[in-house]
Amino acid sequence: MGNLWTDTYKLKTWLQVEIAVCEAQAELGDVPAEAVAEIKAKANFDPKRVLEIEAEVRHDMIAFLTNVNEYVGDAGRYIHLGLTSSDVLDTALALQLVASLDVLMTQLESLIQAIRYQAQQHRSTIMIGRSHGIHAEPITFGFKLASWLAEVLRHRDRLCQQRRSIAVGKISGAVGTYANIDPQVEAIACQNLGLEPDTASTQVVSRDRHAAFVQTLALLAASIERFAVEIRNLQRTDVLEVEEYFAKGQKGSSAMPHKRNPIRSERLTGMARVVRSHASTALENVALWHERDISHSAAERVILPDACILTHFMLVEITDLVKNLLVYPQNMTRNMNLYGGVVFSQRVLLTLVEKGMSREDAYTVVQACAHQAWNKPDGDFRALISQDDRVAKYLSAEEVEGCFDPQHHLKHLDQIYQRLGI
Repeated sequence: MGNLWTDTYKLKTWLQVEIAVCEAQAELGDVPAEAVAEIKAKANFDPKRVLEIEAEVRHDMIAFLTNVNEYVGDAGRYIHLGLTSSDVLDTALALQLVASLDVLMTQLESLIQAIRYQAQQHRSTIMIGRSHGIHAEPITFGFKLASWLAEVLRHRDRLCQQRRSIAVGKISGAVGTYANIDPQVEAIACQNLGLEPDTASTQVVSRDRHAAFVQTLALLAASIERFAVEIRNLQRTDVLEVEEYFAKGQKGSSAMPHKRNPIRSERLTGMARVVRSHASTALENVALWHERDISHSAAERVILPDACILTHFMLVEITDLVKNLLVYPQNMTRNMNLYGGVVFSQRVLLTLVEKGMSREDAYTVVQACAHQAWNKPDGDFRALISQDDRVAKYLSAEEVEGCFDPQHHLKHLDQIYQRLGI
């Protein structure tokens, strides 16, 4: 990904656009075909020389064109004919963004496969579900991963949509009126570059497209953060249901040899904050003065490469993290059964109601037993329910025992797995 955002690659896309325009003009008979052949044979650039010229002229596109003409010679007079700088800048930027999306989508597929594999492996690994950070009811770890998988599949759709939206060029001249260039040049050049002509550009491609692009990356980063935060929470010492892989020779703390810290998940959490901040800047770039100004330009030189590179790194990190995640089913079972299985309180409540007790009375009985067992070393909700005379009037010992079967909570999960092909 980093290679797509070097000065050399950027200038390469600029030259690619300039040549595509020359070819289109030659096809329409506006430029001699032999001149275009000469341009294609000789055109080149030296990034250091471009910077040297730019230091004098204070204009990046003029510096680039000057350097290219040093290679081409007389035929260079046909380069950039009828164009404005943004014709090249924005069209070339689209090529960079499309190439970046292709890299991101390839890596996203790796993440999809990693999550899918772990979800398949743990579709029956029972654990406690939590709401507000508090034990709620049984789920499986595979079910938790199924929600991750559904989320990244939506991101794949969003990236595909963004690829279509951002693959737009403009060869329409100053203020976008085609006053000095035939619209057919734009159509032919964009087609040859794999782009669509912008519907109605000003002197620039409107920045709502770029804002949507960065927002899509920010949303992807937010999801990666969600996964990372979940891993961090499940790795806490008092939970320890999953854990980041700890490599041989790795050390967790300079002071405390016992530490095994979720450093990669924490790193991902921090990076997500940076990518999200770029979305705000991209939105600010939408409101340019009149047909264009360059207030967006300096910001985009930071936020676009940074957002693409950071998001790609985050995808690589979370993919490796998921692939090598350590999962501890025995700790999941231990945590689920704390205080004698208080997490089965709703099942007891509903069974009592089914057997004829009013919901209000059933709730009072079950809550009293649950709170009596809560946070006590010897707390045993199941025993309290079994010994309660009010419960015994409605439920047999076998029926009470059935309330504590976690399989009841998993009976419909196959429908979700089938939707996702797990």
